[in-house]
Amino acid sequence: MEETQKKQDAELMQLVTFSIDDEEFGVDILKVQEIIRTMEITKVPRAPEFVEGVINLRGKVIPIIDLRKRFGLVSRDHDKHTRIIVIEINAMIVGFVVDSVSEVLRIPASTVEPPPPVVAGLESEYISGVGKLEDRLLILLDLDSLLSGEEQNILGTI
Repeated sequence: MEETQKKQDAELMQLVTFSIDDEEFGVDILKVQEIIRTMEITKVPRAPEFVEGVINLRGKVIPIIDLRKRFGLVSRDHDKHTRIIVIEINAMIVGFVVDSVSEVLRIPASTVEPPPPVVAGLESEYISGVGKLEDRLLILLDLDSLLSGEEQNILGTI
């Protein structure tokens, strides 16, 4: 038993952390392709409400999702801290608009607990766990469940 605990402690999760409102979130660094400053976003007619539009990133058209809107928060104007995190979800490249990107963190897998039913006003369906850091909690997003199959199909046609 003790050896299993040591192995878990040694297992580090590498996360890109970012904030939306006053909450801090983390996503697996292996799913993050790049982090870019905001750029001109082209609106797409009849797109779901949380889709800001599309960008042209080095010749690739990428749908951009405002995570504030996705989570049912009030949207706000982009500022100098706003970033787009380009992520691969189920073999599709998507950009997520976040308020700011904080850092790349390594945390022991043993400090992550399953999510309670509601965290920071978000349904737990989007959350894979909560990381306990010394002075704060980090909400770990389950990127694969962030978009339903139907929503992914819609984004695939944009």
